[in-house]
This record gives sequence, structure tokens and C-alpha cells, in this order.
Amino acid sequence: MNAKTKPMLLLLIEDEVTDALKFTECSNRRNDIQFVGMTDSSEEGLKIVKNKLPEGVILDLQLNKGEGSGLEFLEMLNETELKLRPFVVVTTSNPSDSIFKLCEALGADFIFSKNQKGYNEDFVIRSLLSMRRVIHTKRNLKPKEGLPVQGDLRASRAKIESPDEKRDRIYCYIDDELDLIGMRAKLKGRKYLRECVYARINSTKDRGSGIEEVAAMFNFTYASISKTMQVAIDDAWDNGDMDEILKHFTARVTSKTGVPHVTDFIHFYADKIGKLV
Repeated sequence: MNAKTKPMLLLLIEDEVTDALKFTECSNRRNDIQFVGMTDSSEEGLKIVKNKLPEGVILDLQLNKGEGSGLEFLEMLNETELKLRPFVVVTTSNPSDSIFKLCEALGADFIFSKNQKGYNEDFVIRSLLSMRRVIHTKRNLKPKEGLPVQGDLRASRAKIESPDEKRDRIYCYIDDELDLIGMRAKLKGRKYLRECVYARINSTKDRGSGIEEVAAMFNFTYASISKTMQVAIDDAWDNGDMDEILKHFTARVTSKTGVPHVTDFIHFYADKIGKLV
């Protein structure tokens, strides 16, 4: 590094501790970068951008263990006037082309798949440094013109997603949530719960849980499929980490059983995930 060149100031928004530690190790080995902040929250990340004015942001797309999401951060950034708009690179394990297109539509400058050959934290840092020379010439004081801001995300997705891509994205959201409460993938009830949550999200009815549609789909009675799903819920509550469960499942549970009823469970996740899609 040229002695007159200051280290590139970076912000890391990442919820995986092991990945964050790898970026920290990179920083300790180098003298051409400096992290001004590390967080697992999209909202906290925006605050750091406003206060510390980093030149670059390394943004994890899915902050399942943190707060918010990478997409939310990009939306908020597009609403914010800054003295210097940071260069944003996205890292993600989601290989969906529609997600890549959406990140580009929201103003991400580069997207790295964590599954791509040769991916590592040093590669991300080197790529940022190689593009540093164009950052100042292409950043202005105002939000990027023409980029979607908060509230426009659904419209942006609708332009680039096929129905199958939208379904798969919603399935990913549901599976992530069920993983967070420790619901075992091998349980049949988990599969039916996913379908019910998906059906409820896509339903035009004001009421209903999607159980009727899913029971017909798998040629079961309402009672039998409800029982199978309740078994999966009971199993998660009996065998999972209760602190983690209560952290992610915040709906009220009846004191009589201490476990959510299947319809309450479906409505909670349909409401929670429906806000994202």
C-alpha cells in the first residue's frame, strides 16, 4: 500500500460469527483496510453508515440470527442522503437469480455467492480494493436516483420474479423460521406446516388457516393433518432450546398447554413472513 493512501474504511453487516471472525482476521493481516463497525442488524448498520461514513459495506443478505435483512438495509440506504454513499457488496448463500437481480435493482454494486468457487473473505476484500478508485467518482450526496426505497420492494420483485421463484423464496423464508425454533426437518408435520403457512400467505380470504387446502392437496382429513402438524410443534417445544424458541416465536401461548395451537402457529408465521413478501 502506498504510504499516502489511507486504509479503506469498511462496515460489515453479518450475523454468522464465524464469517465475521474471518473478516476480522483479514483486517488484522492487512494495513489497507479498517473496519469502522461490525453488526448483525440492518438498522444498526445504517446508523453506522451515517455516523462513520465507511467507503464500503460488506452486506450479508440473510440476517437470520440478527435483525432485519440485507434487502431492508439496501432499501433504507436508498432513502438516506449521505456525504458519501458507500460502495455495497452483498454476500449470500442464496443462489437464486431473482435475488441477484433484486439486489442489483436495489443498488448493490456487486454480489458474491458464498457457494461460488474460490469464494473467501480475502477475495471480497481484494475486489473492494480493486474497485476503490471508482468509488469517489461515482458516489454523490443524494440517494441513487431511480432506485426503489422502502415500500417499493414488492413492486420491484414483481417485475423480476416468476411465480415459481416467488414460491421458492417464500418457502426459504418459512424453512428459515422453522429452523430457528429447532423444528426437525424429518417430521411430516413440518412439511404440512410449511404448506399451510404458504397457503395462508397467498390466500385472499380474511379468515382461515390453509389447513383445508393442504389436507385436500395430500388427500388427508382436516383432523388427521392437524394432528400431524401439532405433533411437530409439540416436538419442537419439548426438545428445542426454549430461549431460542421464545426469541423467535413471540405470539401468546395458552397457559394451559404452554405450546401454540396449530392454527395460531400458522397465523403467526403467515403474518410475520407475509410482511416480507
